[in-house]
Amino acid sequence: MENGLLVKVEGAVATLRLTRPQVHNALDDSLIANLTQAFQKLGVAEAVRVIVLEAEGRSFCAGLDVSWVKRGADQSREDGQRDAMQLAVMVDAIDRCPKPVIALVQGAALGGGVGLVAAADIAIAAEEASFALTEVRLGLEATIIGPQVIAAMGARASRRYWLTGERFDAREAFHTGLVHAVVAADKLAEARDRIVESCLKGAPAAIAGSKEAIRLLSEAETGPDLMRLIAHRFADCRQGDEAKEGVASFLEKRKPSWSV
Repeated sequence: MENGLLVKVEGAVATLRLTRPQVHNALDDSLIANLTQAFQKLGVAEAVRVIVLEAEGRSFCAGLDVSWVKRGADQSREDGQRDAMQLAVMVDAIDRCPKPVIALVQGAALGGGVGLVAAADIAIAAEEASFALTEVRLGLEATIIGPQVIAAMGARASRRYWLTGERFDAREAFHTGLVHAVVAADKLAEARDRIVESCLKGAPAAIAGSKEAIRLLSEAETGPDLMRLIAHRFADCRQGDEAKEGVASFLEKRKPSWSV
């Protein structure tokens, strides 16, 4: 177990657990670095096909450790920018991880904790979970996690919750798109297992490519260039080994080689 983070790999599933419950799993230098390294390593580990992000204790993640934020007042501009970049790299490592990332939110997710949820591909919240973008109440902006939060919640909902810093419950998080499902606390593991099983039925390279394609399509302008891009990607996929195996398994009425 790294400082603040427990990494467990069982078969094709890796579980990352935040283990700083005494400070509500707040993000400090060590945890930021360990999360970054874990996602980068697991992202290229062939045996790992799904990553689950969860937390110990009453809170999912209370955002940045106050001591981390406070330190910035006495830093040089260069050191402050280095700290901020490390945080941005962590969020990006989660967001761009080629494996499906599932966040299980059992308690409060505040500030950077919302960023962890938004950066995951799939987020499931317990009914008791709560959320808040609290940065403005500390004199900060939620810019580091901004791209992921806006992609998840949309600009309109982001305007309200970025500007007010108010808490909202799991149902509101569902309505904004921040989480995909809300379940009873004792059903989180069951919901996780269903999603993991579904992810393991997809072809690994196709899933990684789909994550990349979603990002490209969400950022690209429509027109002939985009049409050519998606046509080329689809044609390449259709001629690939996974597509050949997928079609063969369908015709032969069997599971494809990658499916559980």
